[in-house]
Amino acid sequence: MSKITNNSALAHRSISQGNEVSSTILRWSGIALVATVWISAALFGLYILAFYASALYEGEMVRWNHVLPNLYEENSVGATAGIGIHFAAGGMLLLLGSIQLIDRVRVNFPSVHRLLGKIYIISSLLAAVGGLSFILIRGTVGGLVMDIGFSLYGVLTGISAIQTYRHTVKGRFVKHRAWALRLYALAIGSWIYRMDYGFWTLLTGGMGRGINFSGPFDHIMDFFFYVPNLLVAELFIRVNHFKTNAFLQIIASLVLLFATGFILLGTYFITLRSWGPAILNWISTA
Repeated sequence: MSKITNNSALAHRSISQGNEVSSTILRWSGIALVATVWISAALFGLYILAFYASALYEGEMVRWNHVLPNLYEENSVGATAGIGIHFAAGGMLLLLGSIQLIDRVRVNFPSVHRLLGKIYIISSLLAAVGGLSFILIRGTVGGLVMDIGFSLYGVLTGISAIQTYRHTVKGRFVKHRAWALRLYALAIGSWIYRMDYGFWTLLTGGMGRGINFSGPFDHIMDFFFYVPNLLVAELFIRVNHFKTNAFLQIIASLVLLFATGFILLGTYFITLRSWGPAILNWISTA
């Protein structure tokens, strides 16, 4: 009888140690992903400010068309204002977003967290409204499918911003953090969009891309730049529901590590070819 009891205790200890190891791996996988996203998104945020916002400030919006055709038209004031606000607010989102996810800032500097949170919510709403107004006035270069995909993205961003703020005011902080994470997942969508295109072009030479973003790959990307982000965010949100299951924790860790590797590789190549030169040129001419 004592032998059975000892075996049971050893098995329980082994399971407990396995859960502890898998939990540690999952935690560090999450930290690695957040840190990688922060660095990469911050670089893209600087690129947005260096290229799009600086062109708006200098009154040379025609430069926008060098990257996205027909984005700027001289006589379309409303659309230009909308997309300009979208770019400027989007740059702020990418620069500030990851700071809001740091627990130490939230716990040790709550006033800073609240201030940046207000700026973040306002920027999210401005980015959403600016982008939606551009689509309403001008439509996207990719046509109906891109109109639908990008409009849904803007609507979801606006809803997430409102929900994040609403739950904060009501003191429902668990729900607030969940919606804040969803909002962040959406906020990095424009960054993911560029990353995916750069990565795809590097791997395939642009297979499936059409003129004015009308190819099959373009249509997939009209939704792919934010839907997978939301799925990863839900994984983060719901991880506590299976925190005692070592197998599921390992699977989640592998997903997070794959995402981290993908982002690191994509960031390296796109910074080398696009973001880096634009940022350096902006700094040197400032």
